[in-house]
Amino acid sequence: MKYLNGQNEENCLVKPTCTFKPSGGALACIVNSEIGGVLAVMRRNVRWGVQYATDDEQMEHSLIKSFKELRKKIFSWQHEWHSVDPVVYLQPFLDVIKSDETGAPITGVALSSVYKILNLEILDLETVNVDNTLHLIVDAVTSCRFEVTDPASEEVVLTKILQVLLACMKNRASIILNNHHVCSIINTCFRIVHQAGSKSELLQRISRHTMHELIRCIFSHLPNVDNKGHILAQASRPYPTMEDGVPAENQTFEDKQYVNGNISAESDSNKLEGASDVPEDMLAVKMGDKTNEIEQGKATASNGDSSMMDPYGVPCMVEILHFLCSLLNVMENIEIGPRSNPIAYDEDVPLFALGLINSAIELGGAYFKNHTKLLTLIQEELFYNLMQFGLSKSPLILSTVCSIVLNLYHYLRTKLKLQLEAFISSVLLRILQSKYGASYQQQEVAMEALVDFCRQPTFVSEMFANYDSDISCSNVFEGLANLLSKSAFPVNSPLSAMNTLALDGLVALVQGMADRIGHDSSASGEGNPELEEYYPFWTLKCENYGEPHHWVPFIHRMKHIKRKLMIGVDHFNREPNKGLEFLQGFHLLPDTLDPKSVACFFRYTAGIDKDVVGDFLGSHDEFCIQVLHEFARTFNFQRMNLDTALRIFLETFRLPGESQKIMRVLEAFAESYYEQSPNIFANIDAALVLSYAMILLNTDLHNAQVKKKMREEDFIRNNRNINGGNDLPREFLSELYHSIRDNEIRMVPEQAAGATVMSQSHWIGLLHKARETAPFIVPDCGSHFDYDMFAIMSGPSIAAISVVFDNAEEEDVLRSCIDGFLSIAKLSASYNFGEVLNDLVVSLCKFTTLTHQSFVEEFILDFGDDIKAKMATVALFTIANRYGDHIHSGWRNIVECILSLQKLGLLPARLASDAADDLDSSPVLDQATPAATTSPASQVPAMTPARKSSGLMGRFSLLLSLDTEEPAPQPTEEQLAARRRTLHTIQDCHIDSIFAESKFLQAESLAQLVHALVLAGGRSSKGNNYLEDEDTAVFCLELLIAITLNNRDRIMLLWQNIYEHIANVVQSSVMPCALVEKAVFGLLRICQRLLPYKENLTDELLKSLQLVLKLDARVADAYCEQITQEVMHLVKANAMQIRSHMGWRTIISLLSITARHPEASEVGFETLSFIMSDGSYLLPTNYVLCLNAARQFAESRVGHVDRSVRSLDLMAGSIACLVRWFQKTKEAVDEEEAAIKMSQDILEMWMRLIQGLKKVCSDSREEVRNHAIVSLQRCLTGSDGIRIPNDLWVQCFDQVIFTLLDEILETAQQNSPKEYRSMEVSMIVSLKLLSKAFLQSLQEISQSTSFSQLWLRVLSCMDKYMKMRFRGKRSEKIHELVPELLKNTLLIMKSSGILVPSDPVGGDSFWQLTWLHVKNIAPSLESEVFSSEELEKLKEKHVKTGCSPLLDGNVLVPPNETTA
Repeated sequence: MKYLNGQNEENCLVKPTCTFKPSGGALACIVNSEIGGVLAVMRRNVRWGVQYATDDEQMEHSLIKSFKELRKKIFSWQHEWHSVDPVVYLQPFLDVIKSDETGAPITGVALSSVYKILNLEILDLETVNVDNTLHLIVDAVTSCRFEVTDPASEEVVLTKILQVLLACMKNRASIILNNHHVCSIINTCFRIVHQAGSKSELLQRISRHTMHELIRCIFSHLPNVDNKGHILAQASRPYPTMEDGVPAENQTFEDKQYVNGNISAESDSNKLEGASDVPEDMLAVKMGDKTNEIEQGKATASNGDSSMMDPYGVPCMVEILHFLCSLLNVMENIEIGPRSNPIAYDEDVPLFALGLINSAIELGGAYFKNHTKLLTLIQEELFYNLMQFGLSKSPLILSTVCSIVLNLYHYLRTKLKLQLEAFISSVLLRILQSKYGASYQQQEVAMEALVDFCRQPTFVSEMFANYDSDISCSNVFEGLANLLSKSAFPVNSPLSAMNTLALDGLVALVQGMADRIGHDSSASGEGNPELEEYYPFWTLKCENYGEPHHWVPFIHRMKHIKRKLMIGVDHFNREPNKGLEFLQGFHLLPDTLDPKSVACFFRYTAGIDKDVVGDFLGSHDEFCIQVLHEFARTFNFQRMNLDTALRIFLETFRLPGESQKIMRVLEAFAESYYEQSPNIFANIDAALVLSYAMILLNTDLHNAQVKKKMREEDFIRNNRNINGGNDLPREFLSELYHSIRDNEIRMVPEQAAGATVMSQSHWIGLLHKARETAPFIVPDCGSHFDYDMFAIMSGPSIAAISVVFDNAEEEDVLRSCIDGFLSIAKLSASYNFGEVLNDLVVSLCKFTTLTHQSFVEEFILDFGDDIKAKMATVALFTIANRYGDHIHSGWRNIVECILSLQKLGLLPARLASDAADDLDSSPVLDQATPAATTSPASQVPAMTPARKSSGLMGRFSLLLSLDTEEPAPQPTEEQLAARRRTLHTIQDCHIDSIFAESKFLQAESLAQLVHALVLAGGRSSKGNNYLEDEDTAVFCLELLIAITLNNRDRIMLLWQNIYEHIANVVQSSVMPCALVEKAVFGLLRICQRLLPYKENLTDELLKSLQLVLKLDARVADAYCEQITQEVMHLVKANAMQIRSHMGWRTIISLLSITARHPEASEVGFETLSFIMSDGSYLLPTNYVLCLNAARQFAESRVGHVDRSVRSLDLMAGSIACLVRWFQKTKEAVDEEEAAIKMSQDILEMWMRLIQGLKKVCSDSREEVRNHAIVSLQRCLTGSDGIRIPNDLWVQCFDQVIFTLLDEILETAQQNSPKEYRSMEVSMIVSLKLLSKAFLQSLQEISQSTSFSQLWLRVLSCMDKYMKMRFRGKRSEKIHELVPELLKNTLLIMKSSGILVPSDPVGGDSFWQLTWLHVKNIAPSLESEVFSSEELEKLKEKHVKTGCSPLLDGNVLVPPNETTA
């Protein structure tokens, strides 16, 4: 029945089906035709035919006469039809319809004629006398009387009556129909519906359909009704409510009988009230006493109640809606016999009435709230009936009720706050709790309704804001969420419809929340400030419910208070005293308890055990008595009947069983009632006595053990003279008696557990409470409360959806589960519910089946066909990509799944690529080493290109050829198809994005991801399956390196874990393998990439390279050349960034190792040359390190001698740096102390340079040795820019020069003749070195106290070389060289005034000692240097002045002054 739930936007001015408006002549022809049709049918009747045949006009019946008269006129109106009163040409037809003398065929034709005229659009608001015309038509049709000749013709007439009535309501002029006529139309139509129960199926359907159309026409007019025009009418007709405990009944429908006065009882007369079997009995209760109400209604209208005679609007709608509600009470008075069908009784009339009510709600919509009487009717009588029928055993009735409530929620929820709470809690939730015995069909319907509610955009937010945050309401949202989660769990596989419905509800909830994310700024939840001091929480009010910034914080505050209250209530229900103490601790009750605060706690807090409250209030303790009286004063009993007040009072607690306690309770009640209604009783005692009498009456009437029930007279007699010695009004007592007799006062109220049966007393109390409750809040689309709601439902939702997903097989159910998972993930991420997200990840990982895989082919085949596993896998990695920021411990499970895919070879080849470039781009990593061939990736070289080209095949194909001796079997078509499906699924996962976009992960999440990879890599490196585990460990390391490179801006967050992992790999490897290769080169790669960007981490990064120095010798030897190449790239790219001594020490150490490595030495020396050439990157921090490294390359026998020579050149060339640095120290005037320190360091470096070269001077290779001596000479003579102190020169001579000459001399004497010839050159060069160095330092060392000793040692060295014999022969070259060198030296000393004659004082003089040694070397030198005349002059001068023979001055060797 689509009209039950369909929406209709049209108003009551429904266009007729005919759109043709005839002209005057055509209209005359039409009317003439209808007249002829009626007369023709009348002729067929014996009675009318005889009278028509007579010639006596006086005998002609008035009905026929009127038609004849009309025929004479109609053709004369051809051009005046617009001014003709329609009553003139309709009246004959109406007379036939009203006549009780006509039979059914004649009446039927007349009705058809009227229907035809109505559909011609002749009648409209501009038509003359149209209001009277329509009224006459309605009066005639609703008063239709006819003789029944046969059942078929009777049904035809009834059908035509329905047609005409509906046409009247759909006519354009129908808006001028008054309320009385509309009620008559509905009443007539309903009577036909009632009588059609005994007629054909067609009539039943037509009559019900017409009833629906009439209701839709009438209530679609509600938006057009001007409320102001009906205020007076509504005020003058007070509508009785249910406050007195009795359902209101005030209907003015015309319960008219269609009678035939001329037909006896034996004839088959038509009586619409009459003779159907079941429906007539069912309706007798409501309809039996209303036969004459139409006359009463007319009389009432004529006596001054003009509202029913006004154009129809709210009054008739009130009457109609009230009548429909009254139909729902039919079943209360039906006695079901042994042969009756209870389902038919229970469903027929209520379903029909509910359908009509639903149509009225759909059309009237939100406009009901503009009319007080309509709204009151919905709030009270209608909703109470909906509550009762909601618990019907009929699923069809329940479904209709739920549709009505959903419409009421949509349009009027702001006016039905407590009613909606009651329906959800006491109907839907109760039905869905299996312990109350509802059938499966009922539960399914209730679940469908609940899911429909959940799909409303703001439903859950409204439930939370209006109920869960209201201290006096139940937690509707929490109960709803828990019930949906529980209902989704399948008891037995497979899933039932209930499970999938509950799943839909859950998914709708979380999806709604997820869609609202970001719609406002308060989505992350509000703080929960603790109450610092006591404040009466039940008095808290929001300042402004219209502004979210007012009511949102208020709701959060009330929810926080309610949470604390619920904990206190739980304590109170178990131990009242401890519960009160707990509430005091949270400042919800004052530190010193007062009766009013405790009473308000009892009165306004939901969830308190009513038995405990009853015991507390009934106690004889003085404080409890005070609480009792304060508790009674919290009720508003004004303008309330005594029994109603007592019902409401006793609904809030359980009345104690002891008479004394009962009396104390009733005393408090009577006192409060009398204070608020003093005009009813003379004193408090009267109220108390009558209240006690009512309790006794209730027990007497409703206790099964009492056989003799109290009568009304007995009750009245027992309460005489109680009102201050006078009697109470008999009517008052009688009303109380009947109220208690019909509706028991419940002494044991239902606990507020969210599933109570709505009793009459409870409903009355609810209506009174609704007047005082806070207004219904309609949140916008923002997510003001989603944080709190998600906190409540997140855990149960994941568990429920996971169980459904585990048991589901249908794809649409699985898709719903995935949608739920993704929404939960989004919410968890947005609201920082990390643990929830981790739980979700763990659950999804289980469904992927990746963690418990079998053989490769078998798994791929199964996975390709397993839609559940594929959906879970895509969802898992979608969550990882979108919400990885908030995943913590869940990364372990994700990494485990990734490693499973890696083992199967299903990952993209470039998974570990970083954002800047490809990790595999380095040629070093592509080189196959013997150790690396154990990796599966290197066992099948042919697969590598395929891996790069396919992108997704990865290592999967490699597993197909592990046995290289036997060809791999060709996969079947099924396997290939499964593989394609699997690869497509993995491609949809975008696993590579997790690592490529890791730079956007939050710090904690990133650290957890790294930790998970480190753990996985560590486990794999210790596994038993070496081949597979090593491959996994390498893969983890690749990912770690990629993550490191992608997160260079926060490297220190990760560095410690990654460094320790690489260190463990390096230090635990004793043989070359792919893992250690990846660790070493990955470490180098990290340094290469990060050094340019992280100057503050340079030392930390370079320090990590010390791990390379700790490699096992076999491992280091295998990778030495590649390591050196990487170091060279690092240095060339980042030399400017390396400043510290520690950093350079690591780099130089790595280079030094290569000096003696055959393959790596060339690259190592190239790197060292890059550093030292031209002093480009030489620094005080790396100078000594570079010298040592260069010396090692110079001493190394690996490679050509030329490299050693170049190494010596690098060392010698570094003197320029020292000179440059020394000059800078002179310029540093402001930092004198630092300059002094730097000067000392430079002198030390110079000494290290001299000593380093001296070591190479003893090399056995002639070319290297001689070049080292020459280089040493360059360094000694090239230090002009450095101010070398005399003591350092003395040290240089002692430790370097003299030692060198002695070593060369000794080596020459020990060598063979062939070697001697090479040594002779070295000796010559050494002597020149001695002479040059002495002359270079002469100025400084001449000031030294040990100058004489040093000079004599120089002479001694020359003497040794002169006297040296090899196999008895002297060296001619040396004998020629030494005198020349000595002569040159003596001349310089002479010119500088150092060598002058002197008299010995206490010993030999410098002069004498010099010539004494010179004569031993070359006797003729004295005369060559000093002539006799010069000598005499010098002696005389010396005697006169007495000056020292050693004069100050600069002693320089002229650059052009050289010796042989």
